Parts: sequence; structure tokens; C-alpha cells
Amino acid sequence: MSQSAGFSSFFAKQALLPDGWHDNVRLTFNARGFFTQVEAQVSPQPQDMRADIALPPLPSLHSHAFQRAMAGLTEARHHPSDSFWTWRDQMYTLAARITPDTLRAIAARLYMDMLKAGYTQVAEFHYLHNTPDGTPYAQPAQMALSVIEGARQAGIGMTMLPTLYRHAGFGRPLAPEQKRFASTPDFIARVISDIVATYPDHPAVTAGVALHSLRAASGDDMREMLRLAPPTCPVHIHIAEQVKEVEDCMAALGRRPVAWLLDEMPVDDRWCLVHATHLDAQETTRLAHSGAVAGLCPITEANLGDGLFPLADYIDAGGRFGIGSDSNVLLNAAEELRLLEYGQRLATQKRCQALPTGMTGSVGRFLYTQALAGGAQACGLVSEQAPGVASGVPSGLAGAPEAGTPPHTLGKNAGQLAVGQRADACILREDGLSLPGLQGDAVLDSALFACPTLPVSDVLCHGAWVVQDGRHVDESRITAAFHHAITTLRS
Repeated sequence: MSQSAGFSSFFAKQALLPDGWHDNVRLTFNARGFFTQVEAQVSPQPQDMRADIALPPLPSLHSHAFQRAMAGLTEARHHPSDSFWTWRDQMYTLAARITPDTLRAIAARLYMDMLKAGYTQVAEFHYLHNTPDGTPYAQPAQMALSVIEGARQAGIGMTMLPTLYRHAGFGRPLAPEQKRFASTPDFIARVISDIVATYPDHPAVTAGVALHSLRAASGDDMREMLRLAPPTCPVHIHIAEQVKEVEDCMAALGRRPVAWLLDEMPVDDRWCLVHATHLDAQETTRLAHSGAVAGLCPITEANLGDGLFPLADYIDAGGRFGIGSDSNVLLNAAEELRLLEYGQRLATQKRCQALPTGMTGSVGRFLYTQALAGGAQACGLVSEQAPGVASGVPSGLAGAPEAGTPPHTLGKNAGQLAVGQRADACILREDGLSLPGLQGDAVLDSALFACPTLPVSDVLCHGAWVVQDGRHVDESRITAAFHHAITTLRS
């Protein structure tokens, strides 16, 4: 492959466009970092970068950046009853040591690795707000801005979700190790305001809001937070991740968590319910019909022993979903989707489960395109509405998504390789797939189920080639800063 730096157009032998696979595709983007032309069945031009396979990159719709600094360090059993809750104690120990500078370096390295794995957008569920003793920083948004600065260093798109966190559990006061997370609706509104002021109208930085969980924020707190937040911003919440959480919610609120949320809050397509692992049949159907996205994090959910999401029933009810890297213990988009499917196979003792009942075809294609659509929705991705943007695609090629793809209010073809979308692309190597000569859906089936990771060669994000021939353009500096940060944390 040719070096990609400086190219404002590229030619792919195969590309996955909104209506499916096409051969000999040429894509052009402007100085603002948006696609201006998409042409299929054409010849390359001398100025084009050459690519084998072009995919629209997946978003990671749920991330806690600082937890990357403990990846691999929590895999020793210290007690026979080790669980999510004992893992959380180790996470608190790390959180107590993080500074704005170390957080920036950790985030930059994490997001660099995300880009190399084929992600170009991340929704950061951020609750590390205060100094270690719980005192607010002079600028309430200081830690959030450190994360965003890390994202800008790496060159990834950022949906920052400052998180409301008020209680240790259903009205109980915060424990000392949770003081860094303490916040009020007014505090979070101030953080959002500071982010918007720092990055006004930046196409690669979006602000939303997160409600940590039903155990950490009361109904009144959440209603006030929604009143203060921008009316169209993404809204994310952890929910029903653990059986204990469901049991505690029923004891405190008299209903299961997702049932309570759907009864009491205006859940719609702005919302992302992260995990939602433990649903009964009625909750599964109601969530699917709400238009919200289920934010699934299969690697982290497996790592923490959370359980299995009822994917087959949810898909049959028309539910939307995306994937998140969550604790960032392993950054592998293919593994997230593979584990999502394989968990269902183990539970049902049947193959090819991630398809609506009665549908035939590629499981890899369905998983990838649905995770793309759900992730774009949850991250609040939008289209550029700019004059002079024209499509050279043959009639019908840049039209509505294929049948079965849910509609989105946040922009037609959000996140896709399409005119008016942010110029993001994930380039795969043909020789990195399991077999030679693969075409169309077989590419995704191979990449997800027969390759250790996506065979990523180059990554384009917001019109910049941030990964070239498998290496990030600022890899040495970002890696050195990360190593210094980890050394500081361990000293």
C-alpha cells in the first residue's frame, strides 16, 4: 500500500457503502474532514491512495480511559469469592492516584491503540471529576478536558459524557474512595458548558451526559440533570449489569432497573443503556421498542463475570445495539463482536445466533453493520450539511440504509462511507484475512471469526490519516509519555 499521508482521496478495490459492498470505489474528502464524493465502478486517479478493503470504522460507545492503566493487573484471585465488586475495589485504588497529566497520557495511548484497532470514535463515560480527597479542581472540567486533550493528541473522535455520581448505592452516602466521583447536576452542567466553550462546533468533539446508574443517582437527580443538559445530547447510563444490582433495585425502588427507567424517564433514541445484561422478557421487548441503544461490552462483561445479554430476543424485537471497550482490558473490535456471538452459541447450543429469526445470510455483516449504526447513534454522530457537497455515486448507491437498518434521527447514514459524513475509514489488508480472494460479506465473516484482530493497515479519522501501515503517526511520543505516566503511578 502507498503511504497515506497527504492524500485527500483514496481508491479501494472493495468498500462497504450504506447499501452494501461495491468494487473499485473512489472516495474524496475536503479540508474540513468530510466526504464530498463517493464513486463506485471507477478507475483510480494518480493522486489517490490505494487500499484493499475500506470499511466504515466502528465506534466504541462506552469507555473508562483511566482503567487502561490496570489492564492485566486484576487477573489474580485474592479470595475465593472474587467478583465484580472486588474488582471494583482495585479500580478505586488506581483512581485515587490519577492526576490530570497522567490521565492525559493514559488517554492518548488508549485512543492511539483504539485507532490502530479500527475504532475512530469513542464515548467516554467520565466520572473521575475531583482531586483525590474529593475537593473540586478550580476548573470543574479539568479532568474531562485532560481526557479530550488525550483524544486530540491521538486524533480520535470524542463523545465526552461527564457523569452524574451522587450515591454509593440507592441513597447511601459516597464512601471515601468514591469522593473523586462526587458531582451534582449543576456541576455536570458546568463541565458540559466548559467543554462546549473549549471546543465550539468541533466536528470531532461532542458533549453528552451520563447518569452513572440507578444506585448512584436518584430519580430527582436524573430529572434535574436532564433539565440542565442540552436537549438533543446523548444520554448514557449503566444499568442491570449485575444480579446484585437488580436485587438491590427491587428492594429500594420496587421494580427491576430497566423497567423502572422505562417507566420513569423519557427514554428514546438519545439514550444508551450500557450493559442491560439482566433483563426479563418484558424489559427486553420494551427496551427494543424504545429506540434506545443497548451498549454491549462483551469483553469486559466476560472479564467481570457479568452474564449474557439476551441478544436473540432483543434482535427479534427490533432492538438497536453497539459495542464498547468499557474497562479497556483488551482493545479488539473483532473480539467484541465474536464474543457477543459466541456467548449466544454457548448459551443456546446453536450456531449463527446474531440474526433475526428467519433471516439467513452473513452473521459477520449483520453484527458489524448493526454495531456501526447503534454506535453512531449512541455517540451522537451527525452529517455535515454544507454547500458544494455532491455525490458521484450511481443512482441509489448513496440512498437510505438497507432494509432492516433502524432509522436514526442523528443524521442519515451516520458513521458510514457516504457523502456528508465525517471522513473516517478503516482500511483492511487482503493478505491479513484468513483466505485469499475473499469478496463482500465473506470479508467480514473472515475478519470477525477467523482472524485474531481486524487486519487494519491504515485509518482515516476526520480527514487525517492517523494510522499508516499499521503504525500511528505519533506513536513514539505518545508511547513515551504513557510509559512515564505508568512509572509515576507505580512510584
